[in-house]
Amino acid sequence: MTKKLTILFLVCSFLTIKSQNINADFKIPFEKTNGTETSTYVEAIDYYKNLAKKYSEISIFEMGKTDCGFPLHLVIFDSSKKFDFKEVRESKNVILINNGIHPGESDGVDATMMLLRDIAQNPNKTKQLENTILAIIPIYNIGGSLNRNSNSRVNQNGPKEHGFRGNARNYDLNRDFIKADTKNTKAFAQIFHLVNPAIFIDNHVSNGADYQYAITHLFTQHNKLGNDLGDFIENEMRPKIEESLLKKNIIITPYVNVWGTTPEEGFSQFFDSPRYSSGYTTLFNTLGLMIETHMLKPYKQRVEQTYSFLETAIDFTIENGTKIKELRENAVAKILENKTYPISFELDKDTFTTLQFKGYEGSYIDSKVTNGKRLFYDRTKPFTKPINYYNQFKPSKEITIPKAYILKQGYWNILERLKDNNIEFTIFKNDTSYLVEEQHIKDYKTNTQAYEGHYMHYNTEVIATKKTINFSKGDIYIPVNQSGVRYILETLESEATDSFFNWNFFDAILQQKEGYSAYVFEDIAEQYLLENPSIKNALELKMKADTSFAENPRAQLDFVYKNSPYYEEAHLKLPVYKVY
Repeated sequence: MTKKLTILFLVCSFLTIKSQNINADFKIPFEKTNGTETSTYVEAIDYYKNLAKKYSEISIFEMGKTDCGFPLHLVIFDSSKKFDFKEVRESKNVILINNGIHPGESDGVDATMMLLRDIAQNPNKTKQLENTILAIIPIYNIGGSLNRNSNSRVNQNGPKEHGFRGNARNYDLNRDFIKADTKNTKAFAQIFHLVNPAIFIDNHVSNGADYQYAITHLFTQHNKLGNDLGDFIENEMRPKIEESLLKKNIIITPYVNVWGTTPEEGFSQFFDSPRYSSGYTTLFNTLGLMIETHMLKPYKQRVEQTYSFLETAIDFTIENGTKIKELRENAVAKILENKTYPISFELDKDTFTTLQFKGYEGSYIDSKVTNGKRLFYDRTKPFTKPINYYNQFKPSKEITIPKAYILKQGYWNILERLKDNNIEFTIFKNDTSYLVEEQHIKDYKTNTQAYEGHYMHYNTEVIATKKTINFSKGDIYIPVNQSGVRYILETLESEATDSFFNWNFFDAILQQKEGYSAYVFEDIAEQYLLENPSIKNALELKMKADTSFAENPRAQLDFVYKNSPYYEEAHLKLPVYKVY
């Protein structure tokens, strides 16, 4: 049966189904090997093709190339068989499930394959999904999945073979959602904005401490999500999913954010900034979360519990679909009503909840490999004890939400990302003047170690000055009152954690392009100070107040230069202006 997907912003090619012998029960390698093996990329895609051929509620599509040259696939389950996302946006909720972003963490790949099969084969379940669409990315990091091995997950208990964390260009794709260096991320943005999910689930396997749980959850940080959606995910969605899993005899706890110590000392909620999948998706008012199974538990148990979590999340969405839709529809208005927006957070160390944590006694014993001590968890000594869980974050920096931003033309790399994320903007057809807030970088720090292809900035500070600026034909006007308001604020506010500035998009402004020879400028500076006594006075005051400056003639001359008309305007000036 030929199926058509209505697409508003991109053209996708329908994947031609090859003639194959369809296994009537659709058993996957995980089941055939009693939970010891995972599907390869080819096996997973062929499996979904066969499901689509067998069940008319399922279709599979190619949605854009990835860095390894293979297309990213989208599998859709729609009980109405319409596959019309224009209608979906108006009447249904979409759950988007992402698998294999880290292909060594393959639990979700197998769990989702089995879950979709079981739904398709169950008429009652199909009927329950009449107001909910399932959208599945079978394997997101295709390059990493094809790099199949048995060694790169040294601390993980199965499967026998798996993929590699880095993609075809060795990027960790779960750090790429804002900077979008990879084709994978561009294809993901196409999928995400096409399906506009109410719920986003990313399947992972955790590292870190040892404990009794086979599965943990990482819901997007609720203070960061904010407003009614933040309250809903923290006080309704998370507790009800936990409760439902407990009824299935599955114990679960928040992601154990512990490294190099033991959980008994307490731990904080993971703060998922927009570089991460769940942090990015919640910029568009999607309820985002990660499933984190525990690396040391048997692969079979991990996959089965991932399956149960997905099933529970789907049931929750079905039961709360109307409320979720209402909360999302009102989210932008709620953000703008606040007038201010937090662009950075800090952990509230004075507020915590108490978890009855199920762990193992940990101690430090002599290492048999080195001459030092090693951490050892004794699984013969399980415990349940109260520990502090710090899950409240408070704003450390807030900005007044402007009416719009103006981006100087020439930054085509940013314009591409705005387009990929459906950000609305206009381009000036004529030269025009605006009263704006001009911004200069006051201070920043830069990491000295490479991180995902960048040397990131942090602790950024900006100086803002109001003035009338003449903008040129071709400059870009970006209104804030739109569905992507949070994406705009998080990327164009340079002090925000994952801003375009902090990800090095504006690094050219950090370097002076013109300078001076000291012996030449000395004469010019002398005359300039005679003609500008206020600058001379400022120089003298700074020399009195700053001993190191008083002992540095070169810095003194540079002070005069930077306070003269000879100093270039472009240095440290951001090409982003704020309109109020």
